[in-house]
Amino acid sequence: MTEYLSDVDLQKISTGIKGAEDKDSIFISKNAIDQVVKIKTENNVPEEYLLRLGTRSGGCSGMNYIIGFDSEVNDFDKVIPMQNFNLVVDNKSLFYLMGVTLDFVDDVHGSGFVFNNPNNIKTCGCGGGGH
Repeated sequence: MTEYLSDVDLQKISTGIKGAEDKDSIFISKNAIDQVVKIKTENNVPEEYLLRLGTRSGGCSGMNYIIGFDSEVNDFDKVIPMQNFNLVVDNKSLFYLMGVTLDFVDDVHGSGFVFNNPNNIKTCGCGGGGH
């Protein structure tokens, strides 16, 4: 069963990329925001730490998404202020996070952060034939 989030449950974060539309924003669900704040509080993460979102190539399995707290801001990072914490995203990942929704799910299959990408097309060029 797929549960769709309403616009009220999402915080829209502009990527600041020239020519990007609203649908190209990064979206974070209220559940994800609440969980980040909870984790930060329970683990005594210092206030100055930012929430880093990123991507890495996953080969045939597509894009791998990265989430974690970080105290470093590099030259190629963009800091995005939010109400409860600040995001940091490297410029390369920013492009791949356009339109992606970060959510936190807790159901019978387990719990964790989930990146939902409406632009994700499953392809495989390795001859695996898993189509």
